[in-house]
Amino acid sequence: MKDLVIIIVNWNTQEMTIECLQSIYANGVKNSWSIVVVDNNSQDKSVELIKKKFPQVVLFENTDNVGFAAANNQVLRKVDAKNYLLLNSDTLVLGDVIKKSIAFINSEPTIGGVGCRVLNKDKTVQLTCSRFPTIINLLLQLFALDKFKKPSFLCRYQYRSWRRDSERDVEVISGCYLMLKREVVEQVGLLDENFFFFGEETDWCKRIKKAGWRLVFSPVGEIIHFGGGSVKKLKYKRDLLLSNAIVNLHKKHYGFISAAVVAIIIFLFTLTRGFGWGLIYLFSHKKDAKERSLHFIKSLPLLHTIWKRNLKFK
Repeated sequence: MKDLVIIIVNWNTQEMTIECLQSIYANGVKNSWSIVVVDNNSQDKSVELIKKKFPQVVLFENTDNVGFAAANNQVLRKVDAKNYLLLNSDTLVLGDVIKKSIAFINSEPTIGGVGCRVLNKDKTVQLTCSRFPTIINLLLQLFALDKFKKPSFLCRYQYRSWRRDSERDVEVISGCYLMLKREVVEQVGLLDENFFFFGEETDWCKRIKKAGWRLVFSPVGEIIHFGGGSVKKLKYKRDLLLSNAIVNLHKKHYGFISAAVVAIIIFLFTLTRGFGWGLIYLFSHKKDAKERSLHFIKSLPLLHTIWKRNLKFK
């Protein structure tokens, strides 16, 4: 049995996936590791290039875009390992973060999952790891109160007052870099495939915490996460997918009324941001303000779709 299986889901992110794989191998890959790329029917010749440049990588080729959860589950079902690492294709691995993550997750039997320090392209810290998107947390975001670092309650959703330089138990670890023990997957089960893209790792973390496992952020090392690799071309539809995921999270864990309240919050958030940025554009004529306004306004007529069980945009 392998010590680690690294799972990378690829959907038309040829260059990013190649660079991600190069960064892993550049920083050392042990014989006890296996790297698996699941391709969701990419049309950019990703498969051919991966086979050519990395013949040692195990490649799963799907004939359709089955989504993030289903793609990861294919590997979790078929490949045995002591630990699994979900790694986004739009990331670069820096140094020995993977080796240190393995050592950390195996250092304490109660630790079920670990996340590392994630950086933006400009090396600023990305706010990965968060609390569950409860109604209170979403309301703080709606009224932009989460931007204030004091009192700490206001920025609690994304732990904005925390510099990501210390170990901390968290509620949700981002799926861009999420390492889990085999025992966790066996006890809690696979990712919920009703979440097509977004929400699946949040739901998973919710179930993992409920089962009694610790989810821990540790500054064991760093990765760079560019963000939006597979869904960048979806533009405002990306927000609809995210909103759909949040509504379905509440349907699943808190019931219909909670989901309805969340849908109202999302509508108000989209409406206020759309017209707010529109007003800024009228007075400043800044191009980015116009683009942001249109981004939200285009979402408004389609907000009814966030009630779907499994919203998909391909």
